[in-house]
Amino acid sequence: MNIHEYQAKSLLKKFGVAVPRGGVAYTPEEAAAVARELGGSLWVVKSQIHAGGRGAGRFQDKPEGKGGVRVVKSLDDVASNAKEMLGHVLVTKQTGPAGRAVKRLYIEEGCDIKRELYLSLLIDRATSRVTVMASTEGGMEIEEVAHSHPEKILRVAIDPATGMQGFHARRIAFGLGLEGKQIGTATKFMLAMYEAFIALDASVVEINPLVVTSAGDVLALDAKMNFDDNALFRHKDVEEMRDEAEEDPTEVEAAKHALNYVKLDGNIGCMVNGAGLAMATMDIIKLYGSAPANFLDVGGGATKERVTTAFKLIMSDPNVEGILVNIFGGIMRCDVIAEGIVAAAREVSLHVPLVVRLEGTNVKLGKKIMAESGLPILSADNLADAAEKIVKAVKEAA
Repeated sequence: MNIHEYQAKSLLKKFGVAVPRGGVAYTPEEAAAVARELGGSLWVVKSQIHAGGRGAGRFQDKPEGKGGVRVVKSLDDVASNAKEMLGHVLVTKQTGPAGRAVKRLYIEEGCDIKRELYLSLLIDRATSRVTVMASTEGGMEIEEVAHSHPEKILRVAIDPATGMQGFHARRIAFGLGLEGKQIGTATKFMLAMYEAFIALDASVVEINPLVVTSAGDVLALDAKMNFDDNALFRHKDVEEMRDEAEEDPTEVEAAKHALNYVKLDGNIGCMVNGAGLAMATMDIIKLYGSAPANFLDVGGGATKERVTTAFKLIMSDPNVEGILVNIFGGIMRCDVIAEGIVAAAREVSLHVPLVVRLEGTNVKLGKKIMAESGLPILSADNLADAAEKIVKAVKEAA
C-alpha cells in the first residue's frame, strides 16, 4: 500500500526523522491559510498523487506549463498556483499518459538547500535483509543513476539480528561526503528512519531528495513510503491513510473479493489459481506471441461467486481480446471453476474467445459442465496447447 508524501512525512516525524514544516490543503483558500500559518517568505506548493516525477510532470490542459511542484514567494502566488493544480490532471513518467487528478496539495516551508542526496530503505529479496541505498545524486530517479552512474550508489545490508547501528549510518554518511556536525545529524536521521521502517512494517522508505541545508541540517525534502499489505492488520492508523482514488478501480474491487489482481498492458485476460502458475501462464502467453492483460490469482479455495466476479473483472478491461483460464484443481475443484465461468460468461454476454485448461479434482465434471453450456468455450489439454489456442483465436478474431 502506498500513501501520499504528507502522510509519509507525518509518520516519519513521529519517529524523529527531520522534515520541513507543512500542511495539507484541499482548496486554494486552505493553501494560502497554511502558508500564512507557516510564516516566512518562501513556500513550496506540491501536488499530492501516488507517482514520482511530479516536479518534472506537466498538466494535461497546460502541457507547456509548470509542473506539479512549485516554489512561490507570496501568499497570492500560493493561492493562484493551488488553483492551477487542484482538479487538474498531472502527467508524469510514472502515471503514464492518462495522468492523475490532483485532489490535494501539500504546502511546505521553503528550505535553504546546499546539497541534494538520495537515501532509501528497502527489503532486498536476494539477501533477505533490509538494505540502505544512498547516492550523492539526489533529485534524480535512482534507476537513472544506476544506469548512468552505478558507482555512485552505496548499498549497506543490515543484519536483522542487530538492526541498524551507528557505524552503519556513519559509513553511509562518509560515503555521501558529509562532514562535521552533518555526520551526527545524518546518523540520527538514518537511525530514526530505520526505526520507522521496522515498526511500521514498511517495504520501502525513499527520501529523494535528502537535503543538507546551509546550516548543516539534514532534512527529508520528499518522502515515499510503501507498506506490506499482509501486516496492515497491525497498523490500523496506517491502513486508514489508504487513498483508493489513487489506485486502479479494478484492483480495488478485486481486493474486496479476496482476489489478487494486477492490471497489465496486454490483450489476453488470465484467470489462474496460484501465483506461480499465474506467472508461468503469463510467460507462455508471451512465448506464443501475445501479452497478458492482467495477473489474476483466484486462490486455492475460491467459490463459484468469486470465480464469477473474477471473470467479470477481466471482462471489464476494454483491452481484453481473449481470455485464458488455467486451473490446476487441488483444493480448488474444477467443477466449481466451470460453474463460475459459465455463469459469468452468460451474465456478461461473452464476445471474445475463451480457452480453458482444467486439470485435477473433478476435472471430468468440470469439462462436462462447460461442454453442455452451449457457450463457445475452447478446451485445452495442457498449458502450451492453451496458450497456442488463445493467441491463435485472438488473431483470427481481429
